[in-house]
Amino acid sequence: MDVARIRLTELSSCAGCAAKLGAAELHGVMQRVSPATNDRVLVGYGTNDDAGVYLLENGTALVQTVDFFTPIVDDPYDFGRIAATNALSDVYAMGGRPLSALNIVAFPEDLDLAILARILEGGNAVARAAGVAVVGGHTIKDTEPKYGMAITGVVDPTKIVTNAGARVGDVLVLTKPLGTGVLTTARKRGLIEDRDLDEAIRWMTTLNDRAATAMLAAGAHAATDITGFGLLGHAINMARASGVLLVFDSSKVPFMEGVLELIDRGAVPGGTRHNAETHAAFTDFASTVAEAVRIGLSDAQTSGGLLVSVAPQRVNELIRDLESSGALAAVVGDVREGTGIEVL
Repeated sequence: MDVARIRLTELSSCAGCAAKLGAAELHGVMQRVSPATNDRVLVGYGTNDDAGVYLLENGTALVQTVDFFTPIVDDPYDFGRIAATNALSDVYAMGGRPLSALNIVAFPEDLDLAILARILEGGNAVARAAGVAVVGGHTIKDTEPKYGMAITGVVDPTKIVTNAGARVGDVLVLTKPLGTGVLTTARKRGLIEDRDLDEAIRWMTTLNDRAATAMLAAGAHAATDITGFGLLGHAINMARASGVLLVFDSSKVPFMEGVLELIDRGAVPGGTRHNAETHAAFTDFASTVAEAVRIGLSDAQTSGGLLVSVAPQRVNELIRDLESSGALAAVVGDVREGTGIEVL
């Protein structure tokens, strides 16, 4: 088998976080499941937050999350790096520090194991950069390759950042541009070249650790990371959990180069299109918001940035720290009285 000629994205029906089950469908399932919980669970799945938090007897709290998906890029090493970065993101979104990881692998029997080795090398490289120990994992046979990690971290119970703390008057700041779903779909369809994915790969392999440090320093009231349900999908979880209205200025939301043009050309992932249809039920769009922008706000992101809700008097501090760390610092909206999402 010529490993160099294998295109991993051709082996998957859905790519990256676009492979998630739809939020509405998943919510319907979870309503039928009685959670196994106790008094030490500080954050469960009741508010659709990014990770679970469990209080230990010594006063420390564990942060736990898991994430895995099918290949979003063709290079095995980059796929491993992206999947690991994405898995770690949930811990950072809660204000936590990741400590250890377990690899999760599904792999076809007829695919060269050298590809799997490169995927795992990519994941290990990100873990080392994050100061995380990879302590084991689990593999199964599957017709599609899949990779990700289960992450355990710690957080100060008094400094947990959830999606339920947004306050009226807060400013909304986004730390990565949107468009990974559209760009990777365009590459899979041959509409762009490998080099046109460089920006997306750079962002998808950028850890949210420094962005998390900046939001903690600025006393962020709430945060969530933007992944498979798109900006609007994760924003509605914050709005509902906090009991507020989130208002976005569409002209301030950053997109990666070429994304809106590709949407106009029809390069829309199935997950993104499903998101957009679901989000239309709870989003009030101004008539001036272009269709490509509406879809882009629902684009299924992989390893996206943090959406942070911060007090207006602290936003300049947050922007300064984000920019000095190399993260994006885009003021994209604000928090108002009401419920749901508005896009102006």
